Amino acid sequence: MKTLPNANTLPVSLEGTATLMIQGTTSDAGKSLLVTGFCRCLKRLNYNVTPFKPQTMALNSAVTPDGGEIGRAQALQAQAAGVIPNVDMNPILLKPSSDTGAQVIIHGKAISNMQAQAYHDYKKVAMQAVLESYKRLINQYQVVMVEGAGSPAEINLREGDIANMGFAEAADCPVIIVADIDKGGVFAHLVGTLELLSASEQNRVVGFVINKFRGDIALLQSGLDWIEERTNKPVLGVLPYLMDLHLAEEDAIQASQNIDKNDVRLRIAVPVFSRISNHTDFDMLRAHPQLELTFVPQGKSIPGCDLIILPGSKHVRDDLALLKHHGWDREIATHLRYGGKVLGICGGYQMLGKSIQDPLGIEGKAGISAGLGYLNINTELQAEKQLTHSTGYLLLNNLHQEVIIEGYQIHVGESIRELDTKPFCTLNNGELDGCISADNQVAGSYLHGMFDSPQALQHIIGWAGAKTDELLNYSQQQEHQLERLADACEAHLDWSKITPIIASQMNKSNQHE
Repeated sequence: MKTLPNANTLPVSLEGTATLMIQGTTSDAGKSLLVTGFCRCLKRLNYNVTPFKPQTMALNSAVTPDGGEIGRAQALQAQAAGVIPNVDMNPILLKPSSDTGAQVIIHGKAISNMQAQAYHDYKKVAMQAVLESYKRLINQYQVVMVEGAGSPAEINLREGDIANMGFAEAADCPVIIVADIDKGGVFAHLVGTLELLSASEQNRVVGFVINKFRGDIALLQSGLDWIEERTNKPVLGVLPYLMDLHLAEEDAIQASQNIDKNDVRLRIAVPVFSRISNHTDFDMLRAHPQLELTFVPQGKSIPGCDLIILPGSKHVRDDLALLKHHGWDREIATHLRYGGKVLGICGGYQMLGKSIQDPLGIEGKAGISAGLGYLNINTELQAEKQLTHSTGYLLLNNLHQEVIIEGYQIHVGESIRELDTKPFCTLNNGELDGCISADNQVAGSYLHGMFDSPQALQHIIGWAGAKTDELLNYSQQQEHQLERLADACEAHLDWSKITPIIASQMNKSNQHE
């Protein structure tokens, strides 16, 4: 494959706009990864590029500076592109609340909860929101890198599609299809996906990318030649399997770690709820070589550890009931009796209190649930969702120095502390957040991303009983991984074929102006 050309020798005019869409043969084929890599490579070539995903279904989300909520992957892609994330980059976000229902977020704001059939009927309205955002983006950026969702070949979802070919046809943009060779059957995936598309959709597919290849590329060459001859579509690149690539995931939990067991300073366990949200909170813990992080699946006991962290939840009362059903409440009690520490984040923080009330039925049936009772707070779920970036000072360990803590809040509950209850941190807007138990063993906060600042992470680890080496902060760590991904994309994608696609789009847009 040819490497990225020098920006001064590109055969691409910087006049006009271009849109290029990445679709996948399956979920987790590498769409988010490839869009992220394209964004950083095009940024290196001095393009003003933006990510765009018409519709995301995920429980990991990010808060934008303009006060909206978008998919976590699009926030990372914005960082790769070197632009500020905004709600137009992900106009439709669906946050599952049950197997058949989801909270529908349009242009960053929750509008309602819908069952699957109701949302299917709503897609025409949603498509208008998608096209509004897309039009704003093409007026601001030279290149719009679009990410599809799932697979374009899902026959039952093709009617009214707004996430894959339905959008590509509306925007009249070329499509690259990516497949994961590590799953097996990569040629069947690519050919089968192409065959299930309409003739016009097939015509807009400009090539394939194979992701997660391991081994000798020469042994793959006969397959590459075959698929190009069979489909008359070029293979635009074969990306290698990038081991230990720690980038924020759209939805899937990444549990792998590369640690030396002999150098572990702290053992952490995270019970996995049915509606666990923003598990990217734990990316820095998973990336730390001196921390052992275990995600505990349902039906399994919490292993011996120093710190239990209860994560966020999209359906906090149901997940609290699940926690009790699996006996995790008893295991937490035993853990505390032996001197362990417990920390709750957002929904996990609410669970550690005395009660959670849902008088309006925000999460389904109205009612009240008894919490675990370790923190002197009572929580009431409210209709208005809180979406804020927050900065403040950590109050753990009776610190005599000001330790900055940063994060973001996404929650519908208000938790009221009882008198003389110590807060977790004080925020710069004057508010007090979170709570610490009188015996200093249990703490909680609404701040997602609290581990992303090295100093705050070290002090929280210190509160849990250990001392570790300081790491890069989260943004720097992600930046390092983005550069690593872009280097791989430069080396293993055929830019001599890709840049003319962008040039053609720009020329086409010029002719229409």
